[in-house]
Amino acid sequence: MTNDKDPQQVQVERMLPHQVEAAIAARSVVYLPLGSIEYHSHHLPLGLDGLTAHGICTRAAAAAGGVVLPTLWFGTGGTHTAYPWTIMAPTAAPLTELVTIALRRLSDLGVQLCVLFTGHFADEQLALIDTVAADWNATGACPHVLALAVNRSDASLAPDHAGIFETSLLHALAPGLVQLHRLPSLNELPTDPPGQHGSWNHRHTPGHPLWGVMGPDPRTANLRPQSQGPQRLLDQVVEWVCREVSAPDS
Repeated sequence: MTNDKDPQQVQVERMLPHQVEAAIAARSVVYLPLGSIEYHSHHLPLGLDGLTAHGICTRAAAAAGGVVLPTLWFGTGGTHTAYPWTIMAPTAAPLTELVTIALRRLSDLGVQLCVLFTGHFADEQLALIDTVAADWNATGACPHVLALAVNRSDASLAPDHAGIFETSLLHALAPGLVQLHRLPSLNELPTDPPGQHGSWNHRHTPGHPLWGVMGPDPRTANLRPQSQGPQRLLDQVVEWVCREVSAPDS
């Protein structure tokens, strides 16, 4: 995918007022990325969900128009809430309030479409964005709210938590933040398959070499420089977002 702009040029915090106004006049879309601070095993940064959401949103805005607000670095729900350095809201209430405040202000500013895009996709987080969007849209006020999540794309790779999907996606955005060498080598520990009935729950055990990885073994991901897999995955997700934003009912 070829972007018309550098992704930094659509980030509101880096823009002057006249630049934001010109961008919104050209395409009245504002993206609000949602993430979390959450343990993603030894090889990925704690902010992966927010970094991924923001990276996807900036590339979609650069390609299709609009601007991107700074990431809301909080999430709720999931099976990793008690993991090291994970900071989650216990309920949807505080995030719902913050997002609603943002929507009210965007309404005052005349924005036509707001895209809530979450990189954290626990069931509770997905319910949060869906509920906020439904409740707001029921009022008939602008902006119309579109609730999207990274796991809902039509990408060819199935979503996971710290597995091949999330590892590859972040590698395409920020390769220096992916450190597979922090995990045991495949020679030290052969590929760890799912447990009974395809579950990854055995990796919730502290001390497991792939502690916190809920998905296919990330050590088997092809992240070599000549591989196009990570970039292809990112392109698929960004292209999906652009299609959703451009859909007639958006």
